[in-house]
Amino acid sequence: MSDSQTSNPAVVLLSGGLDSMVTAGLARETGFRVNALTIDYNQRHRREIDAARAIATQLGVERHVVLPLDLRQFGGSALTDEIAVPKGGLDDTIPVTYVPARNLVFLSLTLAWAEAIGARDIFIGVNALDYSGYPDCRPEFIEGFERLADLATKAGVEGRAFRIHAPLQYLGKADIAREADRLGLDPGLSWSCYDPQPDGPDGVWACGLCDSCRLRRQGFAEAGLVDPTRYASA
Repeated sequence: MSDSQTSNPAVVLLSGGLDSMVTAGLARETGFRVNALTIDYNQRHRREIDAARAIATQLGVERHVVLPLDLRQFGGSALTDEIAVPKGGLDDTIPVTYVPARNLVFLSLTLAWAEAIGARDIFIGVNALDYSGYPDCRPEFIEGFERLADLATKAGVEGRAFRIHAPLQYLGKADIAREADRLGLDPGLSWSCYDPQPDGPDGVWACGLCDSCRLRRQGFAEAGLVDPTRYASA
């Protein structure tokens, strides 16, 4: 752990999902002072906002900002529009749960906050293996945005380069579940489901059938770990 890491803040994009929770945990383990940014984009599955708050509390982040951004005004996704969430499993097409340019928009906001507080390190939990075909989860996107960050900011122009960390980039969901366990994180605080079911006997349950639920369940099973998520579908 370097002196620069222990003395400098980092901004972590914290959605409330398992991947972002583990990413924040890894940033903390590395020695960064973690500032968490959650974008409340008026998504249909708003349960993850509560999850992000719970995770930020467990991690003891320096500051947690929940930033409102109403992407329902744009629509175009099953997460922001009246479009059915697919339940048939993954195929070779980009699913309707893709939110147009979401990670580009979110990283731009994360970059703005990072520059404002003097942070040069940004963490995002994107994954190139279990990513449902989303184009803004690919390594090429992360590398391109890092270059763009230095072109688009005062700090970058003055030679204070930004680093975009994607520590889960090449990990499968089972590896991510193992990392959560190793870090001592509570995966029950995280939320993955795209279509929460309100009819559970004691609150909202995950649907168990959307792409995100399928990937999560498979990952925990392959890791040999218990997934504490309550699923409406066995």
